Amino acid sequence: MEHKQLKAFPKDFLWGSASAAYQIEGAYREGGKGLSVWDKFVRIPGKTYEGTNGDVAVDHYHRYQEDVELMAKAGLKAYRFSIAWSRIFPEGNGKVNEEGVKFYDDLINDLIAHNIEPVVTIYHWDLPQALQDAYQGWESRKIIDDFVNYAKTLFEAYGDRVKYWVTLNEQNVFMQHGYLMASHPPAVTDPKRMYAANHIGNLANAAATKYFHEHHFQGKIGASFAYSPNYAVDADPENQLAADNAEQMNAYYWMDVYAYGRYPDVVRQWQIEQGIAPEIKPEDTELLEDPHSRPDFMGLNYYQTNTVQANPLKDGVGLAAENTSGKKGTAQESGIPGAFKSAENEHLQKTDWDWNIDPIGLRIALRRINSRYHLPVLITENGLGAFDTLEADHEIHDDYRIHFLREHVKAIHDAISDGVQVIGYTTWSFTDLLSWLNGYRKRYGFVYVNRDEESEKDLARYPKDSFYWYKQVIATNGEDLGEK
Repeated sequence: MEHKQLKAFPKDFLWGSASAAYQIEGAYREGGKGLSVWDKFVRIPGKTYEGTNGDVAVDHYHRYQEDVELMAKAGLKAYRFSIAWSRIFPEGNGKVNEEGVKFYDDLINDLIAHNIEPVVTIYHWDLPQALQDAYQGWESRKIIDDFVNYAKTLFEAYGDRVKYWVTLNEQNVFMQHGYLMASHPPAVTDPKRMYAANHIGNLANAAATKYFHEHHFQGKIGASFAYSPNYAVDADPENQLAADNAEQMNAYYWMDVYAYGRYPDVVRQWQIEQGIAPEIKPEDTELLEDPHSRPDFMGLNYYQTNTVQANPLKDGVGLAAENTSGKKGTAQESGIPGAFKSAENEHLQKTDWDWNIDPIGLRIALRRINSRYHLPVLITENGLGAFDTLEADHEIHDDYRIHFLREHVKAIHDAISDGVQVIGYTTWSFTDLLSWLNGYRKRYGFVYVNRDEESEKDLARYPKDSFYWYKQVIATNGEDLGEK
């Protein structure tokens, strides 16, 4: 709908940016840190672009003060970052690494000294390798107690200063890539194991959330979900049904559990027919449905929408690998036989990694979450991965990123005017970083980091044009989007 006049962004709106420990910190064997599953996974030939890894990443561990200074110059109101589990517990449990605790303590204090709200992600994919070796990580219910103990340690160490906590980042992504596509640790292709591990992840998330609420820590807590709203390719009822299948299987299956503690009946029945349904014990249901296990907000990582069509059960299209090369047009058709498969959307442009560019889709995502869950939304990621050029004068002219972000900010503004409660917007990402499978050339940041796949170079930081654009957006609380 169109509005005669848009509501203003809330005065306390959290304009910010984001990162993840493995993608920026480096220092992977320093400060008492143990190994994570990613420290091992990146050493498997062919798993990452040109064998890139996060051993050094962009060296945030040694340069965090410089990075925070840049955040302050940009006027950031919030900074979302993750804590590396194996930096706090090198073995995943047992003895606390005080040097690791101090690193994040210093980072949080530095952020607060610069009037930047710390938003802490408890888990962003870097499971301690010791827990994977001990009991297969997320496939064992033992991880529930270890995860709650880890979260409890963080709540007690930083809870006097941290008001926003994200429990799990993109559970749908790390579970599906890890257990269906073998493109993340532990590199498995088994749907039964995936759904079993995912259920245990839900229990760990609920248990940590319950602990937070029952012990009356200040602030708010919620999971962060990678939501790509699904469209039908056309009005054919079969394709409309395929779009609903995709929503049920790729969105509601996670968000319904976070918000209500139950799985969608449609997906549960499909799992039973396939023989891949996870075991749900009576005590699981009790935990998941406990009011103390409910999130205070829904974290939303939004990058794109998906367009789908019907996919026959017989000879239907299965899951395909993503485009990690940056060669536009190389993404393959992908789907679940009998449910849905991908389709081209002629109304949308794409990034070089074949992600649909759809700012209105963000408004749709926010409205759907509001309508189904009645929860405030914290946009925990949104950004454009692109090839950036460092000019001879150390300037980076990324008008394409400014345009992308501007249109998404407009969509947020429209959603707020629709009545959606949006807490904040932490873009992905503040500095350039390691893009997991895509190396260092897929750049997201407001700040260019001088390194590539071949060399760490000098790791110098250079603000891009988008840095100064975002600074103006923040300074005017979203009123000035730099349009001429």
